[in-house]
Amino acid sequence: MNIVEDLLAPAGPLAEAYAHRFGAVAALYEYDPALDESWHRRLKWLDETEHRRINRTALVSRLREYNRLHNPDAAVEQALSRLAQPGTAVIAGGQQSGLFTGPLLVIYKAITIIKAAKTAAAKLNRPVVPVFWIAGEDHDWDEVNHSYFLSPDLQVKRIRILRDADNRLPVSFSQVQREEWEQAADELEQLLPGSEFKSGLMELFRRSAAESASLSECFAKLMGAWFGKFGLVLLDSADRELRKLETPVFEAIIRQNDELESAYFESLRDLAGLGYEPQAEVSESGANLFYIHEQERLLLFKREGGFADRKGKVSFTRDELLAELREHPERFSNNVLTRPLMQDSILPVLGAVLGPGEISYWALTRKAFGKLGLQMPLLLARESFTVVEGTLQKHMEKYGLSWNDVKDLEVLRQKREAWLANQDALHIDARFDEIKSAFGEMYDPLIEQLAAIQNGLLKLGTANRDKIYDQIDYLRGKAKDALEKSNEAGLRHFERIELSLIPLRKPQERVYNIFYYMNRFGAEWIDVLMDIPYDITGTHRIIYL
Repeated sequence: MNIVEDLLAPAGPLAEAYAHRFGAVAALYEYDPALDESWHRRLKWLDETEHRRINRTALVSRLREYNRLHNPDAAVEQALSRLAQPGTAVIAGGQQSGLFTGPLLVIYKAITIIKAAKTAAAKLNRPVVPVFWIAGEDHDWDEVNHSYFLSPDLQVKRIRILRDADNRLPVSFSQVQREEWEQAADELEQLLPGSEFKSGLMELFRRSAAESASLSECFAKLMGAWFGKFGLVLLDSADRELRKLETPVFEAIIRQNDELESAYFESLRDLAGLGYEPQAEVSESGANLFYIHEQERLLLFKREGGFADRKGKVSFTRDELLAELREHPERFSNNVLTRPLMQDSILPVLGAVLGPGEISYWALTRKAFGKLGLQMPLLLARESFTVVEGTLQKHMEKYGLSWNDVKDLEVLRQKREAWLANQDALHIDARFDEIKSAFGEMYDPLIEQLAAIQNGLLKLGTANRDKIYDQIDYLRGKAKDALEKSNEAGLRHFERIELSLIPLRKPQERVYNIFYYMNRFGAEWIDVLMDIPYDITGTHRIIYL
């Protein structure tokens, strides 16, 4: 195996500046993770503000109950015992709970969280526990209901579980029926090639699904099966029991909502002043909270001194909303701007592992942290990989393709066309161009002479000539089709390279699912990824197998 740093698509100007030119964006963030001093300063702040977070003992008690259900590894129990001790910090990160765990980047985020926690513990000589935050409170079903796989016949296939368009419940509250699990499993089994690992992998999914009422529960069981041995603690943001512990934080968000709104808009102006576009919407009079009403998750706004959704389905005075919170905390959830505040209010977050887009929109939250007596944690870039299997590597070498050729699909197309042209011993295009040119040189003078006999013959002759041109081009097309067919194997190699590495014109890690690689390499594939040295910058790396 060979690991090579190589750029993929730009991470976005703000995330790029954060990683490589922190001084240019320091006003938007709290700490530069490249400096050891930042890690020590953050840890000191956590020690001094233990009292500002929800009770550590109560939190660990609930996390222990949840993980015993879905992630019952001895290493997780040990991690939770460490977390129960004052002074233990956390590296946290999360993602929506996708079908089959969603795209590869979810796996890479979990791996980064574990590596970063281990690195931080060694750096600070302090226990640091990895925590994965399952964003089960999100309601966008279409974001999580599917996964993509490359079929043996080189088709990017999607397996998904459908829902009615008006389903707006949190994913953790949306039940998946036994028949839906079975259909998804059957489709997966058909798409995965035969391997020595396939039966065990399918058994793991079927067992996890059979014991799960939602995508979030199945997600947790799969992540636990793969990462529990590394002590990765799982947390579902939609957990009803956890929500009870979070009630004081929601109360603070409601009581200080105007201050938070001002902070978000101030950060928005700071962002614009530095020339950056916001990566999350800051809404005028937005409360940045959701409320569940009649099976629908509604975004709240401030209206006439109270709170209501856009369509007026619910309306509360501030006191009524606070009373509803105390009575039904499970009906409340965060949006993208308040979720970082909640995470920091319940966990001693040393660092948050984020993707490029997340690093960009967290820039809107620094001043909001301060309004709740909090401080933005260290932001750590998620590791990024593209896996190039041995067969693909051989194909790339055969056709003289570098990673730069492959990642730019227009360049790859040009390389493909150039290769095909080199297989054309007849020089089909040149020969047909010659024939058309020679024919025109002979035929055009004749048409002009015929026009002297009768004007109508000029139009007829021109039309006749064009039909002959069309027939010549038709034969040209057939000849080129035949050329492609005779070189079909090579063209399939180009197609496999593209579809394997840049599927749907996107990075591999944003499309394909881990099940393909687990089926190919077994559960040890996770160990292989864990053994790759941690890179705090999150620079994209290619894994050549």
